[in-house]
Amino acid sequence: MENYKLFRSPQLTVYGRDAFNQVGSETALRGKRALIVSDRIMEGLGYIERCIKSLKEQNIESVTYIGVKSEPYDKYVDEALSLFDENNCDIILSLGGGSCIDTAKAVAVVATNGGYIGDYMGGKKMATVPSVPHIAIPTTAGTGSEATDVTVITNLSNDEKMMIKQPAFMPEVAIVDPLLTMSSPAKVTAATGVDALCHAVEAYLSKRAQPLTDTLALSAITLIVANLKRAYENPKDVEAREGMSIGSMYAGMAFSNASVGLVHGMSRPIGALFNVPHGESNAMLLPAVLDFSREECMDRLAVIGRIFSEEATQMDNDEASKFAVEQIRILCSDLGIPNLKYWGIEQDKFESVINKMAVDALNSGSPGNNPRVPSQQEIEELYRTCYDYQFSGSAIS
Repeated sequence: MENYKLFRSPQLTVYGRDAFNQVGSETALRGKRALIVSDRIMEGLGYIERCIKSLKEQNIESVTYIGVKSEPYDKYVDEALSLFDENNCDIILSLGGGSCIDTAKAVAVVATNGGYIGDYMGGKKMATVPSVPHIAIPTTAGTGSEATDVTVITNLSNDEKMMIKQPAFMPEVAIVDPLLTMSSPAKVTAATGVDALCHAVEAYLSKRAQPLTDTLALSAITLIVANLKRAYENPKDVEAREGMSIGSMYAGMAFSNASVGLVHGMSRPIGALFNVPHGESNAMLLPAVLDFSREECMDRLAVIGRIFSEEATQMDNDEASKFAVEQIRILCSDLGIPNLKYWGIEQDKFESVINKMAVDALNSGSPGNNPRVPSQQEIEELYRTCYDYQFSGSAIS
């Protein structure tokens, strides 16, 4: 077993209020013709127009792909790549949530290494040529994708969410401006915020955790616990938005290097088959999966419990670990996180694909990083538990 660990992050992170104003100057250092990967929401908010204006001030031409919707599909990668090639672009900017950033990551790699994005899953094809320079600009505080070497793309031919991780997928630059997140609706703030919490918690509990990721994960949890409800209840609370933006980025750095666990393994099939946004499906699963794992990670969950309240500092690790799961459940309830049934998924249809979802979850590899590694049958039972999980009442064993 190696005695060393690796840690990867963007070459440059530009963080703070009005950091978005630096997009033109940072792009000019790396390219002359940009492809902007975004969506119609960003267009409506005027963010794309601001981006184009900043680029023009630096004499950079640009073309925009705004076909990305709630989840990143392989067809978006193909469409954006065609636009990139047709316009002889030499740099990519992603502006939006995780779906926009993940799509841009895929384009940046395939543009120089060729093939289909699914070829890169599981390391079957390695990106040996440097990717196109990519500047990632998140507008939500959740995925942390601006600071990870992971992209998750859905294969429309078989409804599989392909989790692909290679160093080439890491953006060269992350521009993190908390002011861009203030336009997020409360529902998006809640779902992406719990997604960030999930990243941090799973990174801290992962079998691949290391001192650097532990520091980032615990810092992220501390920031998210202190600021998520504030940002949800008062969207114009700039300090809370700042805390969430940096917490999300820390969480992204943590899980990119320590990996995620069972929640993410189970979440991806739900998103692929039922079009549930990634952050929301993670939130639907998180308390129940933590309860399932608790006895195998009691000491670490106790640390998380003590972040939530000084009350937990007087508890032993068994009590504090239960307290952590309970507090996360209460947080999800306060943020209006629905269960799968309330989301509108028909039980018969859900039951008919539980076997496939459990197989896909295991095949993703993420459950193997979990403190308690589940069997296929245990995953199927967890899906059933989560289907009508009660966030509003105690459900901790």
